[in-house]
Amino acid sequence: MKKIFKFILNTIPRPILIRLSIVARPVLAFLLKGNTFTDPIDGKSFRMFLPYGYGTQRNNVLSPSTLSLERHRLLWLYLKNETDFFTATQKKKVLHFAPEQEFYKRFKKQSNIDYTTTDLFSPLADVKADICNLPFEDNSYDVIFCNHVLEHIPDDTKAMQELYRVLKPGGMGIFQIPQDVSRATTFSDDSITDPKERAKIFGQYDHVRVYGRDYFDKLRSIGFKVTEEDYTNKITPELVEKYCLAKGEIIPVCYK
Repeated sequence: MKKIFKFILNTIPRPILIRLSIVARPVLAFLLKGNTFTDPIDGKSFRMFLPYGYGTQRNNVLSPSTLSLERHRLLWLYLKNETDFFTATQKKKVLHFAPEQEFYKRFKKQSNIDYTTTDLFSPLADVKADICNLPFEDNSYDVIFCNHVLEHIPDDTKAMQELYRVLKPGGMGIFQIPQDVSRATTFSDDSITDPKERAKIFGQYDHVRVYGRDYFDKLRSIGFKVTEEDYTNKITPELVEKYCLAKGEIIPVCYK
């Protein structure tokens, strides 16, 4: 199964994968029913989660029902338990970059948010836009989600500046990235263009850098106030295992 999933991830373009997964998801969820692991996004349980990874495959990380990964389930729990994102009575304007399937329909249905999605290529995007040149006015959004996007962007400084520009004063942004916490500084090399070499060095064929621990300080240099939220340490080890979370993953919660 690992080899099959690895082949699919590395050969089928992401927009097509999104469309195919809509069909495959209910079949996978039915076949893998059980009670070993639970997806907190929809509350469904399974005997196993699916493997995932463009290079090295990780076991039990992809939920069969929502197709969520560790980071998605962690973010959901944080939003549900630590913020008023789902319960606020005053409507919030929300901007979501490269919207994830597991969130898209659920956020669309929320009556307490005015929800806009954006991306250059995603079929789920309301607005086709370049993150380095956004067509939105200054101080427009109360909440911005931009998760696992910046590692794809050559000029991430410009992208961060645009995120800061369109976030309202007092607004919250969550900008998750794949991060190697063993690295003090971020590594990039624009001369590496071969997809296989990129996958080997950066972890994925379409990544252009590996973020280190200095990622949070770079966000601060743009102007954000950053909370490094180690949320897996705020819930029990039993729930970390049951929800298949990545122990120690940091959520960058940014404020303007």
